[in-house]
Amino acid sequence: MRNDNLLGVGVALITPFNENGEVDYPALETLLNHIISGGVDYIVVSGTTGEPSTMTADEKRDLRKFVVEKVNGAVPLVLGIGGNCTKAVVDEIKNTDLKGFDSILSISPYYTKPSQRGIYAHFAEIAKASPLPVILYNVPGRTGRGMDAATILQLANDFRNIVAVKEASGNMDQIMEIIQKKPEDFILISGDDSLTVPMISVGCSGVISVAANVVPKQFCSMIKAAMNGDFKEASKIHYMLLDLMNTLFEDGSPSGAKAALAQLGLMKEVLRLPLVEVCEKTREHIKVALAKALEA
Repeated sequence: MRNDNLLGVGVALITPFNENGEVDYPALETLLNHIISGGVDYIVVSGTTGEPSTMTADEKRDLRKFVVEKVNGAVPLVLGIGGNCTKAVVDEIKNTDLKGFDSILSISPYYTKPSQRGIYAHFAEIAKASPLPVILYNVPGRTGRGMDAATILQLANDFRNIVAVKEASGNMDQIMEIIQKKPEDFILISGDDSLTVPMISVGCSGVISVAANVVPKQFCSMIKAAMNGDFKEASKIHYMLLDLMNTLFEDGSPSGAKAALAQLGLMKEVLRLPLVEVCEKTREHIKVALAKALEA
């Protein structure tokens, strides 16, 4: 079940909202056109960046249907389904219409801090239940408990439909251990925009990016150069985008990305609590960094 749909640039799709808090579908269509025309290789729907934890089941269902319809096969789609209750995640997978989606991205259980054996057992149940390939998501900064390299490698070896890991640990030693020991067709995906070029240099196969919502053309050019082995060109673009990649996270994500997209006139800068708009200082930082990034 392993495939090449997860190579290159995936974008963690942002969900635009109106001032009344409802999903802004015209802005979402504009954003989809922006990122697809920018050259992204696939789109992740209802990942953390899309604020799914603030959305109802009906809203998430309507969002899925809208994206599938508007994308219309232009690029592969990945759906975020995860949580810290294994049964609830399995039930959601079984009860969700997955038509139009190519893979599932599932975050490591958060808050409860399970042992590595517990994390393995959680993903084993997901692998057994999922009709689609599964991407593990390791992001200890959000979950409170990281997945060890040994756990990721065991899952990769034990389940053919666990096809990749999105690694956002920032731990280069762990990343290199996974790349060194993984099955040949298992894919390691960067979950940190600013670390992606260095990660590609040691064998990473791409990224699921937040910044690619904002500057998809420039970001895709950087990743394409790196994956083609042209690290001189990739590094040049990397340093033109670096301030933006970092500044987007100054006041949390996707707050920074929504501020940047509002500056581009692509959506309103509206979030759902507990997320809030960036402060004025950060907004000015984003403005300066965005102008530099657009020149890349």
